[in-house]
Order: sequence, then C-alpha cells, then structure tokens
Amino acid sequence: MKYFLWLLKAAIFFTLFAFALNNQQSATVHFFFGTYWTAPLVLVVLSAFALGLAIGALGMVPRWWHHRNAARRGQTPSVATPAPPAPTVADSETTPLPASPLHGL
Repeated sequence: MKYFLWLLKAAIFFTLFAFALNNQQSATVHFFFGTYWTAPLVLVVLSAFALGLAIGALGMVPRWWHHRNAARRGQTPSVATPAPPAPTVADSETTPLPASPLHGL
C-alpha cells in the first residue's frame, strides 16, 4: 500500500509537471483601469488556484473562530434548531391517518 501511494504521488507530480511544460506560452490577464499582467499560462492558472484557496479559507475563518471559542468554553457549537423527535408507535396509534391516500409512495 505504501508503494502504491508513492506511485500515485509520482504520477500526479509528473502529470502536473508535463502540464506546466506544455503551457509555457505567454498569457495576458487584463484588470481594471487598463492594467494588465503578462506571464506564462501555467503561472496564471497556478495563481488563480492559489487565490481561490485563499478566498475559500478566509471565508471559513469566522466559523473556525466560532467553533474554537465554543470549544474553549467547553460548549458544543450552536447549530440550527434540532429536528423534532421521531414518532413512536404510541404516537402513531393516537394520530389519525389522512383522509386521502398518499401518492408516490
């Protein structure tokens, strides 16, 4: 299993390396107010991926802080209202059945 994981990592590395070698042509990214950035295409793709990761992580920071503070206080984090308990056999005996049959079941 250990060798299989190393083989998988090597295959992923060489695939990404081949992708980088095949995308060395220049690409121009146009921003606002006439500014632009010219760089190899692989750097443009890599920077877009890194920027997406950073924005995703920053979007999760408030929730992380909330859970960290709740754990520090020794409480469970607040969640939405819990679901009502499942009906029991005793509840089904006292609850009348609907007048019309249920369709699609």
